[in-house]
Amino acid sequence: MRSRYSAFALGLVDYLTATWHTSTRPDDLALEHGLQWLGLEVKSARLLDDTHGEVGFVARSRLAGRGHRLQETSRFVREDGRWYYVDGDVV
Repeated sequence: MRSRYSAFALGLVDYLTATWHTSTRPDDLALEHGLQWLGLEVKSARLLDDTHGEVGFVARSRLAGRGHRLQETSRFVREDGRWYYVDGDVV
């Protein structure tokens, strides 16, 4: 989760694509121009079984001078020893 947040903050689209599960990965990932990420707080992390996990987090950002807060529970799946983002529910 932290590595994906950092990739969003640094605009590393290739990393985000590589860590997004192929079943839900968008064909074209366009990041919001001018969005500044300000911080990440991981609220929870739980392993559901050997290959599935969830992470609850709050990420803060600013766009055009306005602050925003994203709270999500993200789902991940492990394949061949690597974790991939699948999807999430915005709270």
